[in-house]
Amino acid sequence: MLRAALMVLLIATPALLLPGIGADVTQIVALVAIFAAALTIFEYASVYPGIVEFRSAPPFNRLRFLALFSTVFLISLVIRGEVAPTTLNQWVTRFGTGVGEAIDFPYSPVRQIVLLLPESVGAEHIQRVRIAAGLSYFCSMLALAIFYFFVRVKNWPMNSGPFNVWINMPTFDPTTSGDVVQRLERDARFNIIVGFTLPFFIPAALKASESLFGQVTLDNPQSMIWIVAAWAFLPASLLMRGLAMGRIAELVQKKRRKTARQQAKGLQPA
Repeated sequence: MLRAALMVLLIATPALLLPGIGADVTQIVALVAIFAAALTIFEYASVYPGIVEFRSAPPFNRLRFLALFSTVFLISLVIRGEVAPTTLNQWVTRFGTGVGEAIDFPYSPVRQIVLLLPESVGAEHIQRVRIAAGLSYFCSMLALAIFYFFVRVKNWPMNSGPFNVWINMPTFDPTTSGDVVQRLERDARFNIIVGFTLPFFIPAALKASESLFGQVTLDNPQSMIWIVAAWAFLPASLLMRGLAMGRIAELVQKKRRKTARQQAKGLQPA
């Protein structure tokens, strides 16, 4: 129930903080929030695997949630500060401005988002998108760094007890053909490569599709929040998944070497 309530809060945060939200938008947000809450309850209340990976291997999903919630909350505060400035809003805006300008260098992911905007938009809107992109990328990379710390220093996932592949990796079938370690390493490399390239590919794909769907202006605050948040969150999530699968492959290799040493000594594993 707590996880479901947090999901509702995540989805409703822009509608709660942004001014001028209409009744139709509120109804859509409420419907999506109810669906997300129901999915979370069904997923975590069940003892069988579902669709959420690493469900019983914290803090994988907790870090992903915190990264997405922090991104949505901070960008919403920046936009709200344009209408109702407070000390908190101004501080977040200054921090986002510094981060966005520091990351906005040639060929950077933030620069690709800024170049996505048409030339007709004003300087204030460009600055808003730069701040949102900087905050989003900062939160996602911070979550990735924390997860890397847990993997390399805190011995994740063994620090939270035995790792159940069936529950935590429901889409991975270890009984199919091929060596398990090789498949895990291959999937880990694939996720890492896609995670690195996705921040550059998404703006390029949106730019290439302008002839079909029109120019991407990101002038709607709610649309901008979710698009920019997804642009940074999805690559970071794939990078975390790649690190996690590489870690599982490493644990399987260690288990195999340990078993081989025991058999070489004439001992049978218990």
